[in-house]
Amino acid sequence: MPISVVLFTSDLRVHDHPPLRAAVKGADAVVPLFVRDPAIDGHDDMGPNRAAFLADCLADLDRRLRDRGGRLVVRTGDPVEEARAVAEEADAADVHMAGGVSRYAHARERRLREALEKDGRSLHVHDAVVTALAPGEVTPTGSDHFAVFTPYFRRWSAQEPRAVLAAPRTVRVPDRVRSDSLPDRDDLSDLSPGLARGGEGVGRARWKKWLRAGDDGIDGYEERHDDLAGDVTSKLSPHLHFGTLSVTELVRDARARTGQGAEAFVRQLCWRDFHHQVLAARPRAATADYRTREDRWRSAEAAREDISAWQEGRTGYPIVDAAMRQLLHEGWMHNRGRLLTASFLAKTLYVDWRIGARHFRRLLVDGDVANNQLNWQWVAGTGTDSRPNRVLNPVTQAKRYDPDGSYVRRWVPELAELKGAAIHEPWKLPAKERKRHDYPEPLLELADGLSRFKQARGIE
Repeated sequence: MPISVVLFTSDLRVHDHPPLRAAVKGADAVVPLFVRDPAIDGHDDMGPNRAAFLADCLADLDRRLRDRGGRLVVRTGDPVEEARAVAEEADAADVHMAGGVSRYAHARERRLREALEKDGRSLHVHDAVVTALAPGEVTPTGSDHFAVFTPYFRRWSAQEPRAVLAAPRTVRVPDRVRSDSLPDRDDLSDLSPGLARGGEGVGRARWKKWLRAGDDGIDGYEERHDDLAGDVTSKLSPHLHFGTLSVTELVRDARARTGQGAEAFVRQLCWRDFHHQVLAARPRAATADYRTREDRWRSAEAAREDISAWQEGRTGYPIVDAAMRQLLHEGWMHNRGRLLTASFLAKTLYVDWRIGARHFRRLLVDGDVANNQLNWQWVAGTGTDSRPNRVLNPVTQAKRYDPDGSYVRRWVPELAELKGAAIHEPWKLPAKERKRHDYPEPLLELADGLSRFKQARGIE
C-alpha cells in the first residue's frame, strides 16, 4: 500500500492545497505532518503573537483533517530529520511540500531532498501554493526576476493562475505514526490583547463576509483602503502568511467580480507575489540592502531612546503613535500606518531599517519575511522603489488619511478631547493645555529631522 507524507509549512489549510491533493491521489494513505522547528520557535522574530496564531491554525487544520477521517501529526525538532523519520516510520515512498522563497526554505528543501534520496525516497516540491504564480514563472529578458513592480504586474496579470483545487473528501492516516501534542495559545503569555484568532475556518469566513460587505468590503477597497479610521481593509494578511487561505483562490474570486475595488485588491495580491519573486532571486535581501545607498544609519545604541519612543507609541507625532499602539494592541497594523511609521523611523529618525523590520516581525502576526523586509526596504530607499529619497511627512499623511482625527482618537486617548485636524499637531496648543493632555513633545522638528542626522555624519 503506497504511503505519502505531506510536510505542511506556511500552507496550513485543506482547501486548494496541491501537495495534499497530489498525495491523496497518488497514495492509499497520507501522513499530514507539521514540524515545530526550534530554530524558528526560538528565534527572536518569532514572538508570542505569531506563536498563538500558529497554534490556532494547527488546531483548526487538525479538526479539518479529522472531519475527513485523518489527523495532523506534529513533531518537534529539525524538520529534515523529523520528516525523514516520519517517512521511515510510515514506510512512505515520498514526501510532498510547498516551495518556499527564503534562504532557510531553500536550504530546507535541499537538505530534505538529499536525506530522502539516501533512503531511496523522493521529494516533490509544489509551486504556486503560497503565491498565485511561482517565483520565476515570469521574468524579464536578461534577468532572473523583476526589480520594478509595474512591468511585473503587467506580465503577472496576463497569466492565468492554476485551477483552484477542492479539499479532499477523505484523508487516511496510518495509525502507527505517533504525534506530539498540539500547541495551545492558552499556554502563551505576553500576547497582544486584541490579537485575532487564526485558522482556515476563521480566514474563509472573513473572506466570504468581506466579499459580501459592499462598500465596507471589496467593492469599496479602491476608494477606502487608505482610510485609517474606516478600517475596511480585508485583514487577511495573517491568513495569507500562514497559508490558511489560498492566494490563488482569492485572485480567482476577486477577478470574478467587477469594479475598481476588486481590481485594486488583486493588485495588492500581486505586490505580495512580487516581493516573493524578488526574495526568491535575492535571498540576502532579507537582511542586506537590495540596492545599497551606502547609508550610515544611526546605531541602535545611539538612537536607543528614539527607538524606544517609536516602539512604545510616544514620539509626539499622534498618527505615528496611534499606528504603533495599534500594533501593540492587535499584533496587526493598517498598511498606511506601516508605511508612515516605517518612514518616520528610517527617514526622519535615520535609524537602520533592519531595527524596525525586526520589531515589526516580533509583533506582527503576518510578519512575512518577503513582504515585511522588502516593504521596509522600499520605504528606506534601499529596495525596489524608484524614488529612494521619498519621505512621508506624518502630519501631511495624517490630514490626508485621518482628516477628522478618528483613528488617532481611537489609539491615543489622551488627545481624544481635541477636535478635528488639530489633534494631529498638539504641539501648537498653549503650553498649559499641552501639559494637561500629558502627551509627549515631538522627538524632533520635521523641518530638520532627516538632515540633522545626516549632517552629523557629514552626509549631504
